[in-house]
Amino acid sequence: MRSQPSFARSKPAPARPRAPGIRPALFYGMFTVLLAGNALTATAFLLAPDISRLYNGQTEQVVEAYEDRIAQLRVEVDRLHSRSFAQAGDINLQLQELSQQQEVLTEQHQLVQVLVDKADALGIDTAALPAEPLSSDQADALPVTPSGNPDIDATALALNQMMGETQTAMTAIADAATQRTNGIVSELSGIGINVALPDGDLEGVGGPLLPPQPGEPDQPMVDDANAVMTALLRYKAARDSIDNAPVHMPLTGQFRQSSGFGNRKDPFSGGRGFHAGLDFAAPSGSIVTAAADGEVTFVGTKSGYGNLVEITHAGGLVTRYGHLSAFLAEVGQKVRTGTPIAKVGSTGRSTGPHLHFEVRRNDAAIDPSNFLKAGKRLLALLG
Repeated sequence: MRSQPSFARSKPAPARPRAPGIRPALFYGMFTVLLAGNALTATAFLLAPDISRLYNGQTEQVVEAYEDRIAQLRVEVDRLHSRSFAQAGDINLQLQELSQQQEVLTEQHQLVQVLVDKADALGIDTAALPAEPLSSDQADALPVTPSGNPDIDATALALNQMMGETQTAMTAIADAATQRTNGIVSELSGIGINVALPDGDLEGVGGPLLPPQPGEPDQPMVDDANAVMTALLRYKAARDSIDNAPVHMPLTGQFRQSSGFGNRKDPFSGGRGFHAGLDFAAPSGSIVTAAADGEVTFVGTKSGYGNLVEITHAGGLVTRYGHLSAFLAEVGQKVRTGTPIAKVGSTGRSTGPHLHFEVRRNDAAIDPSNFLKAGKRLLALLG
């Protein structure tokens, strides 16, 4: 028979004896008292004069002293606030003035850009235009002081410098246009061609005469821009007049001048005779071009000239092209400077292939070399 297990009750472990020491509550209490004592001692040292006055019955004096001190601090704070507001207002005012100056500069820059483009189209190489001025949304690009505030003086100096550069660009355009205009007029006047220049095209202004209004700005920028545009229009008219003058060489390719204008030894009779034009020896078939804008008024054969083309130009000038081998133009045709009109030949009274070139005014021959020399100088003037 299996035996039943026996369960014995375990004996409890003997309790350990409690070690002697300071109870926690007592420790924290003592620490609090010590800390409070130190705080009171420090406060007593700091406020000893005031405490002494309180013990001595001078409470009202101490309170008045504190109120005076607080009042002084309040006044100082108010003064600082007022100074800050005044500085902010002054900065805002200066920034507002700079903003107005910025708008004027932007408008001036746009005007000058139009003038520069016009000058470039006319072949006037002007000074480089200043960079586009900063827009209002680029305020973070303005220079700042070490304190972080906008550097008003540096910004104003930069704007003034840009306005000066823009004005210099306008002056350069006007000077270049005027100089070239005077040069063209001088050259063409020397060969008897009057140049019609626009004088009053931009003078269409008017209105009742009223006294000036205070606070209303003048318009020097618009006046300067109009003056530059007038100079450009005058230059364009002068330059266009060059194409109406027979100052361009009427041949392309290889050629040489074989005879001049005036009295010479006649190649057929051997005696003295008058030569009414210039002769340019060139290979047969070389292209002959119009010496200026005009209208073809004659194509055919004429005694002494052989095959001849005649062009009438502005101001009544006429050019003749003789001894041709072929015609490339017809009567009534409008031609431009450099338009092919014929080919070199040796027809008529000729000893070999060459072009006989004449310039006539009032049906009288004049020296073509003066025109061609003027054309070379004008070409150099225009670059």
